[in-house]
Amino acid sequence: MADTLIRGARIIDGTGAPWYRGDVLVSGGAIARIGQDLKADDGATIVDAAERYLAPGFIDAHCHDDLIFLRERNRPEKALQGVTSIVVGNCSFSLYPAMPASRENLRLHFSGLLGETLDSEIFADLDGYRRALTGEGIALNLVSLVGHAALRLAVMGHERRPASSAEIEAMCALLATQLDQGAAGLSLGLVYPPSAFAEEDELFALGDTVRSRGKVLAAHVRSYEAGLMDAIREFGGILRHSGSAGLLSHLQSAGRPNWGQIPAAIELLEGMRCEGIDISFDMYPYPAGSTWLLQLLPPAAMDGGLDGLKARLADPEKLAPLREWVEHGGPAFHGQSKVSLIGWGNVRLSAVGSAELKHLEGLDMEKAAGELGVTPFDLMLRFIEEDDGQTGIILFQLDEDDLHAACCHRLYMAGSDGLPRPGSKPHPRAFGTFPRIAGPLRRDKDWFSLEDAVRRMTSVAAQRFQLADRGLVRPGLAADLVLFEDAITDRATFENSTQLPTGISHVWVNGGTVVAEGRQTGERPGKVL
Repeated sequence: MADTLIRGARIIDGTGAPWYRGDVLVSGGAIARIGQDLKADDGATIVDAAERYLAPGFIDAHCHDDLIFLRERNRPEKALQGVTSIVVGNCSFSLYPAMPASRENLRLHFSGLLGETLDSEIFADLDGYRRALTGEGIALNLVSLVGHAALRLAVMGHERRPASSAEIEAMCALLATQLDQGAAGLSLGLVYPPSAFAEEDELFALGDTVRSRGKVLAAHVRSYEAGLMDAIREFGGILRHSGSAGLLSHLQSAGRPNWGQIPAAIELLEGMRCEGIDISFDMYPYPAGSTWLLQLLPPAAMDGGLDGLKARLADPEKLAPLREWVEHGGPAFHGQSKVSLIGWGNVRLSAVGSAELKHLEGLDMEKAAGELGVTPFDLMLRFIEEDDGQTGIILFQLDEDDLHAACCHRLYMAGSDGLPRPGSKPHPRAFGTFPRIAGPLRRDKDWFSLEDAVRRMTSVAAQRFQLADRGLVRPGLAADLVLFEDAITDRATFENSTQLPTGISHVWVNGGTVVAEGRQTGERPGKVL
């Protein structure tokens, strides 16, 4: 790999300190020198920064690129945002570990979130997933969390009950193996069955295992609606018991009746930190979220997995209370119904697998149902049957003031939470999160200084995931770097969500050039970290 000399850059080092002008020499995959008027050996590539900013490569602290990384090794929409490392395995979803008897359950579970997943894309352990990734090379670095759902499916399937002592011990042993193989930690998904079925003893024991290996515990908490504060307390209790470092996934307060909770939630988190609990959070910078259609149902409906759900929906006596809860909420099931909070008109179809229903992508559920002459609830039932519960949706449910309060708080780090499904109409966050933070939110809304925006996209996540050689522009650290203009801008919108950003000219990963003059090079210098 030839040396690279980047001349006259406005260097943003990732700490939040003001930028300064200098040259950066990259050699052997690392930052060799930083200074003025540096010299390079013959054969080095010279890049004139020309008033552009040079920053550490951006780290996507929360995404769901686990599957797409096996299929699109160059990850264009991430590389062209300046992202050099991604964290996968979030919200309890990972492609491993699988026991022989749980492979099919895990395959179907993962398919619900990200579309049809093949048996060959399910792995016994992290080592197997790593070999599959590195065999053909990857353009970016990957950090993986272990999904709690995979552990539960491996040990007890879709059963909705407390785990026994023996089952907890088996899950902890399976988790320990993945952590020892290099996983960065464990992710919980406490609204997503089967992770949602876990109780305190199980969560405490898993937290203890995470702490014993010095890793991080991330959580999609039990509620982001009216139960948000209790959900944060539950997660804080797990961290207090185990002493592990924690990351609360995508802090938000969903549904208009629940808007305004974020300042109190942040105060609660700060109080936990005063107790010595090491907790921070990530969030995507958009007022809408994305998930899959089954999230409109209460977790209890998924007892027994997709087969159990379909059997329940086929029974008129069991269907009636589900219909009532989805449409209007109420005490029949735990928690608040998303539909009762935001209405069917704020549920947009983003990814449809069924060929007969594909034309409805991009419509909200009211319009889509109107086209077919059915009710939105009955259309949901048709999707569950014909799309096998794999329908992606976008939920317009968040408040801009809450979003601002979260993203501008000191504990915040950037994550896209994108759900990549080629050929669909996804949430724009998968294509625009990082240029949006460094661009319009910084320039037009004055949410951050440029240096602070970069810090939240680099060193904060590097510290949380113990990436000791990433996240800063420092001699001796890995040469994950991005060169961009002050005019950096996201272009992805909810109407045209796959438009790529502008203003990013070069991206280096481990010293290899993956983007040059705004185009991907095809190089694959990435690593599983």
